Amino acid sequence: MRGSRPNDAGGADREERHGCCRGAAVKPVASPWTSLIVCALVTDHPKTRPNRHDLGRVFNEVPELYDRVRPGYPDKLFADLVTVTGMDERSSVLEVGCGTGQATRSLAALGCSVTAIEPGEEMAVLARQRMAGFGNVEVETSTFEEWDDRGGRFDVLVAASSWHWVDPSIGRQRAYDVLCPGGWMALLDNVVVRRPGEPEVYAETADLHERFCPGNPDWGHPPLEDHVRTTDEGWGPVGGPGGLFGPTIVRWCPTVQWFHGDGFADHLRSLSLYRRLDRDVREPLLDAVAERIRTRMGDRASRRYLSVLRVGQRAE
Repeated sequence: MRGSRPNDAGGADREERHGCCRGAAVKPVASPWTSLIVCALVTDHPKTRPNRHDLGRVFNEVPELYDRVRPGYPDKLFADLVTVTGMDERSSVLEVGCGTGQATRSLAALGCSVTAIEPGEEMAVLARQRMAGFGNVEVETSTFEEWDDRGGRFDVLVAASSWHWVDPSIGRQRAYDVLCPGGWMALLDNVVVRRPGEPEVYAETADLHERFCPGNPDWGHPPLEDHVRTTDEGWGPVGGPGGLFGPTIVRWCPTVQWFHGDGFADHLRSLSLYRRLDRDVREPLLDAVAERIRTRMGDRASRRYLSVLRVGQRAE
């Protein structure tokens, strides 16, 4: 399986660390860290998201950059997905919001049939290029809400860092409807975290953010890794689909990306929170962030994640 991406000579190295945390089937649990997880700097927070119909425009501006600097997903989580769902080469998978195909590669490598839908035209073009070596993947350009399923039904629905862009008033029921009886819904995500005592970019650049874009309520520290590990949030910040799916099975796995200053600035350029800034604000801010990483952090900065898999079975 291909859940990780190769090291990027342009400024990002990816390191996977296994020994994943395993959660039993759980009910959503209220946690004081929920708001911090949702508001972590690299998360697309609801208050800062563009309109869902503008999603293609936001990421279509930089598809190659997005593909190069965004974190992938650990092989271990795809192995967990197989174990939980029983999927194999005979399974049919619908991927919602495939982006440039980072998770699609891992799904394709399982040998199953993958239909991937992506609303951004340029993102979908790049995904097709990335998937050209696989004969079991079809990429279609559409939002999930407007996609013509042509009566198809799937064994597993997967959304990797994309379900929060789907209109919940439509998406939850639609997910249920496109799955076969006994099918599974699986959400993958990367929750940004920090470790005590380790230099963290926002802490080193808070004054720059305030200088170039004062008063933005969504700048903030990621939560501590150990605190996130103690929480099993059910379906997480996107909210659950009610009685349409059974109890959620949660798996955590730590990963980390390492960047030099320019690479970290490129990473921030791929995030909707920064893409929505006026260019005249964004570019001076990110140039200053890159310089701060070079001068104060030895030109080496980490972006730590707890990669998470949340799986629930379609209720009958």
